[in-house]
Amino acid sequence: MKHLKTLIILFVLTFTVSCGQQKKYVSYTVKQGETIRSIAKKLDMRTRDLLRLNPDVGRKPQADTEIIVPKTATLTNVTKKEVAEIVTNPIEEETLALDSIADLKDKYVLHTLHKGDTFYGLTRYYNVLKADLLTLNPSLIDGLKLGAVIKIKERFAGEGLNLIYKDTIADNRFIKIGLLLPFRAQLFDTIAPQEIFKNDRLTNIVTDLYLGATLAIDSLRKQGVQVQLTVFDTEDRNTKINELIYENSLEEMDAIVGPLYREEAKKIANSVSMPVVLPIFSKVQTSFTSPRIVKTSPDKKRYKEALLSHIFKSYTNQNIIIVGDSTEVSMAEIKQVSSVLKQHDSIDTVHSIIPHHGYIAQERFLQLLKSDTTAINNWVIIATKNSVIASNALNSLISFPEPEEAEEGEEQKEKINYQVKVFAFEKGKTFAKVDNNKLAQLGFVYVTDTFVDEASIAANTFNKQYLAKNKALPSYDATRGFDVMYDVVARLASGKDLYDTYKEGTSYRLESKFDFQKRQFSITENNGLFLLEYNSDLSLKRLK
Repeated sequence: MKHLKTLIILFVLTFTVSCGQQKKYVSYTVKQGETIRSIAKKLDMRTRDLLRLNPDVGRKPQADTEIIVPKTATLTNVTKKEVAEIVTNPIEEETLALDSIADLKDKYVLHTLHKGDTFYGLTRYYNVLKADLLTLNPSLIDGLKLGAVIKIKERFAGEGLNLIYKDTIADNRFIKIGLLLPFRAQLFDTIAPQEIFKNDRLTNIVTDLYLGATLAIDSLRKQGVQVQLTVFDTEDRNTKINELIYENSLEEMDAIVGPLYREEAKKIANSVSMPVVLPIFSKVQTSFTSPRIVKTSPDKKRYKEALLSHIFKSYTNQNIIIVGDSTEVSMAEIKQVSSVLKQHDSIDTVHSIIPHHGYIAQERFLQLLKSDTTAINNWVIIATKNSVIASNALNSLISFPEPEEAEEGEEQKEKINYQVKVFAFEKGKTFAKVDNNKLAQLGFVYVTDTFVDEASIAANTFNKQYLAKNKALPSYDATRGFDVMYDVVARLASGKDLYDTYKEGTSYRLESKFDFQKRQFSITENNGLFLLEYNSDLSLKRLK
C-alpha cells in the first residue's frame, strides 16, 4: 500500500504554456523535517507568501508533500523583490467569461469549482500536477473560489472524461445502513483473542473491514450526516442468513453492505428491496446477476481491457512480445491478447515466448528484441501468473551479455543495451517477491484497483485517526472498509437513490476509484481502475 520515494525531485522541467509565457511556479517535494517556514527562509521569501501559494497545506507538511514554489535556478538566489513581484503580480490569465467558455472547451478540459473541491482532489481525479493548474490558472494562488471555471489541461482529439461525483448533504436526511459480516462470535466465545487473530485470516479481514467502516461512519457524522449503522453477525456460512431474512431484520435499511459469501449475497439480494453492496472482491462475482447487487471490486477482465486499451492508444511502432507459460489458460490468453492487439492498424506482428523445461533462456529473448537504443522500442507483456517464470523473464530483460573479446586485429564490439518496457495486467502475487529496483529499471506498468497519494491530507488524517483508535496502522482491508462504507453513505446523504448517484460520476476515496455502471435489468459493477508506472526513483506515476 505504501510506496516511499527514495529520490526527491526538486524542480519540474520548465515548459512553455499555450499562451507563450514561461512557467513561474514549479513543484517542490518537502523533505523530512522541513517546514513552510524553513523552506520560505531558503527561498528568502515571507512564510505567509509561501502559504498563499499553498492554501491547502499546513505550516508543518508531511515529508514528500508536493508544494508550489516560485521557479528559480536554485533555492537560494531569489531576492525579496523578485518574490514580491511573482506573488503579487501573477501571469495575466484569460478571463473565463461565460461567452468565452464555449471557445475554451474546444482547447481545454474545464472544471467548475464546487463546494468541497481541493487541489488534491482535482489533481487526483484529472491526473495533473498542482503546478500545472497554477500555470493555467495563476489566480489560484489565492485559493479555490466557489463557482469559478478553471482550465485543467489542454484537450486532445478523442480524449474523453467521466464526470466526477460531488458529495452533497441533503437537509433532514436520516440514513439506515446494515453491515453484514461473519464475526462468528459464538464460535470464538471461549478462545483467547490472540489465538483467534493469529490463526484465522478471515477473522482479520472481517475485523479490519468493520473498523474501517465504523471510522467512515464517524467521519460522516462529524460532517453533519445523520446515519444509523446496524451490525449483524452472519456467523458461519448459511447459519444466520435465513433467520435475518425470515425476521425481516433488514427491511428498513437504505442499503446493506455485505455479506461476504456468494450464496448468502444471492439470498439477501433476492429477498430485499434495497442495494446490496459487496465490499470485497470475490473470485465468483461474475456469476452475480441480481439487479440489487453492487460490486465494488472490478472484474479481472477489466484489468486486461484497461492495459490493452493503454497499449493500443500509446503504440508507436514498438516491438511487442508476450511472455506466457505452458498451461492451457496462459496459451489461450496469449492468443487472445495477440488477437486484440492485431486489430490496431499498425500492429501486424506480435511475438510470443513460453518456457522450455520451465525456463526461458535469454538467447531466445535476444532473437526477438530490437537493438535500436534511441528509444524504448521493446514492449514485453507478462501474461503468466507463474512467479518463477515472470521473475526469470525480468532478469533476462535487465542484464544483457558482454560481447566476446575481439580477436587480434578485429575491432571490439560494443555491448548492446536493449531498451525494454514491461507490462502486466496486475502486480499481485506474481511480482510480490521481485525487487522493486528491477521493476523501476524496466518502467513496469500495471493495473490496480487501489492507489494512494502519500501526501494526501485525507489519507494521513485517516491513518492518524485509525492509529489513535486501534493502536495499529490500517491494513488494506481496513482502508477498503472505510472507502466502501464512506462512498455508500456519502452518496445516500445527497437524498437521492443510490443507483441514480452512480449516473452522476466517478468518486475517488482514500485508495479506491468508484466508477459504477449498471447493466440493464442486471447488476451494478465498478469499473474504476488505475494504471500505474514505476519511475526510476521507485515512485509511482499514475497513467490513468
